[in-house]
Amino acid sequence: QVQLVESGGGLVQPGGSLRLSCAASGRTFYGMGWFRQAPGKEREFVASISWPGGRVYYADSVKGRFTISRDNANNTVDLQMSSLKPEDTANYYCATTRGAVTATRFAVDSWGKGTLVTVSS
Repeated sequence: QVQLVESGGGLVQPGGSLRLSCAASGRTFYGMGWFRQAPGKEREFVASISWPGGRVYYADSVKGRFTISRDNANNTVDLQMSSLKPEDTANYYCATTRGAVTATRFAVDSWGKGTLVTVSS
């Protein structure tokens, strides 16, 4: 099973930016993605990227503000977040899938432990 470790979370003011990174153990010829879970809410999809990176998908709530990218040589996937809003506050989780990555499909095989993002003034 792939081990995933997220980093880059923290406190940021509304309108600010933050970059999350996820490091995967071993080579990951898989689709990768980011999910988030706010307090008292269910975990939700944020963004995904196929292997080796030709297709990306975003939740409507982050489209135009977040950018997902991957570095296959270093086994990392990043999430660049801009124009952050208080409603973006959540634990952000990295995930992998061996299956297809489409606009409506991302069957998670492995989860990271998450990194907390707090957007507040």
